[in-house]
Amino acid sequence: MSTALSGVVLATPAEEAELEQLDRIEQELELQREWAKYRWGKASSECYQNYWVNSCLKDARALYRKEIDPIRQQEVALHEVQRKLRESIKNQEDIKRAAERASPEKAAERAANQAEFEQKQKDAAARAADLEQRRKDAPKRAQENKAGTQLD
Repeated sequence: MSTALSGVVLATPAEEAELEQLDRIEQELELQREWAKYRWGKASSECYQNYWVNSCLKDARALYRKEIDPIRQQEVALHEVQRKLRESIKNQEDIKRAAERASPEKAAERAANQAEFEQKQKDAAARAADLEQRRKDAPKRAQENKAGTQLD
């Protein structure tokens, strides 16, 4: 099994760089979207200065859609590429984690941890039983101590 997984390559610097580049493009598109939204808001507020408000708002909205639609298409394509790249990186990391879990060292470590846990559980149960026994014997010990400390 280790030979099949030995050819696994984790996220390469090229993939990381591509992801960073896509993030920069996304920020640029977001800035373009914000500017378009600003211009639309400004045009909408100017429409209320005119007599034909509805017509002006309709034209401002059409101009905004004309500006925003190409940005939206670019964002959709960008997000698709980002999703695929992130999924690829995640799958590579999952394969690496699976290989690590399958390693004999990790299996031995898990077995040691399980044995240690079971020992701690036994110790805790023994302490609880001892404490319970001491509580049951407390009146008897108190009586013995009382009898032993009395001066004749």
